[in-house]
Amino acid sequence: MATNNKPEDALKTLKILVKSTTDLISQFEALLHSIAVNNASEATSTTPPSSSSSPSNTESIDPLSLAHDSATLVKAHTTKLSLLIINEPFTPSAISKVLRELVAGPIPALASSVQLCDANKYTIVARQDLAWRCYRVLKELKGLVEIIPLNGKILPNAQKNGSKGDKGSMVATGVVWAACDDVILLKKLGIAGLLVKKVEEYRDTLKDILEELKEYSEEVDDDDDDDDEDGTDNTNQEENQANHITDQIQNTHISTQEMLDDLMNPRHIPRGDPDKIRERLESCLKRLRLTTLLYTAIIKRRLKAMPSLPSTTQSTVTQRLDEVLPLLKRLPHRFGEVACAFYELDRDTIDRAMDSCFFDAFAASEMLMKPWEGQRDEFTDWAEKFQVGIKKPD
Repeated sequence: MATNNKPEDALKTLKILVKSTTDLISQFEALLHSIAVNNASEATSTTPPSSSSSPSNTESIDPLSLAHDSATLVKAHTTKLSLLIINEPFTPSAISKVLRELVAGPIPALASSVQLCDANKYTIVARQDLAWRCYRVLKELKGLVEIIPLNGKILPNAQKNGSKGDKGSMVATGVVWAACDDVILLKKLGIAGLLVKKVEEYRDTLKDILEELKEYSEEVDDDDDDDDEDGTDNTNQEENQANHITDQIQNTHISTQEMLDDLMNPRHIPRGDPDKIRERLESCLKRLRLTTLLYTAIIKRRLKAMPSLPSTTQSTVTQRLDEVLPLLKRLPHRFGEVACAFYELDRDTIDRAMDSCFFDAFAASEMLMKPWEGQRDEFTDWAEKFQVGIKKPD
């Protein structure tokens, strides 16, 4: 009689384990998400549930190495789990074993790695980035655990391959692998490599904006002179354009995209240019080029030359980085606002937005003026020239 109940007992145990595993992952998810989005109260005061902490043996643990090893184990266990739920015979006990191993080791270790990544030692940016990557691993892993069949049979093909918009277990497994790879990569990058990668992305966005504005600067309003010669009043022209769009809206055949194109296409700088928009645009282009060079110089002379973290000078290094990185991240968005102001030919907004951008660029160069150790270096000399140029580009 006892033998006949074993499969039922194993299935019942599996059901309990699936529930407890998803509940535990949800707790860690909430913790890591709060750190990733910089919820200060959660990020600094919460201890991961069911994780042990011993000050005597945690000081020497490298959080990136711990995250790397944990993600590697999650990836391996995910592979086992994926195979067990699609291949005969269905063995609840084997699946339960994998879940127990995940709960006992790599799942809490991922959360612990983020807790050990102290912002004062590794920068706020690195802590938040690690938290986000680990959060994604747990989020996708929970999705796979929730797919585990609890009816004693392997997944049917529809659930294995996905149907009606569902990912299916095979795709879900691949997504977990990809999330794990992102965590594993972080150890290879290191803190400096991570920061370099981020600032390179910010610089690339600035370059895209620069190219867009260069193209825009080459366009002129060809209709402007003709209108003036014909004595056409600009107000009447705008009214005609508005009436044209209204007529289009009333046309049942107009597409949404056509409507958006009419509304979103930038207005060209008129030949007369009474508000000196082109003069402002040329000034902006020169200083935007300088700003992209600033990012390149910061990457080469500061981020690639920064000491390994944590270090004996970590407090000053991380403090400087945490002050300047938000500026470097914000500048592409600010320049995007400048571009929009030019497209609208809004002189006052252009002036305000440009002042804000170039103030931030000046401040970023000032924050990193001195090398990590010492008073001056090649970047210091270059930054002083940059500051002159950013104030007075002509």
